[in-house]
Amino acid sequence: MKNILVIEDNENMLRMMNDLLSRAGYHVVSAIDGVAGMKAYRAAKFDLVITDIIMPDKEGLEVIMELAKETPRPKIIAMSGGGMMEPRTYLSIAEKLGADQIIQKPFRPAELLALIEKLLV
Repeated sequence: MKNILVIEDNENMLRMMNDLLSRAGYHVVSAIDGVAGMKAYRAAKFDLVITDIIMPDKEGLEVIMELAKETPRPKIIAMSGGGMMEPRTYLSIAEKLGADQIIQKPFRPAELLALIEKLLV
């Protein structure tokens, strides 16, 4: 069973993703922001980290930069619904910093599952 860490500051979105991924057969750990996410990552290594970009305390871009230095490096999916800039701008930056895949919110559950399957084969 593959281990996935989901870092998302919106509790409803976090709950939905946790349910979706658990039903798909993944072991899922959730974190409400980048600080909690990195703490969880260091406590138990993960095959995949899915992180939001815009979050309080530690943003997803910071998380991606930290994860890119880890050995072994997890696969990373960055997601964003935008903020001060268009979501595509944040996601483009995330790719340059090391995200393996990006997804714009809102997304369909099947889209996310397809990206995960592509990365974890």
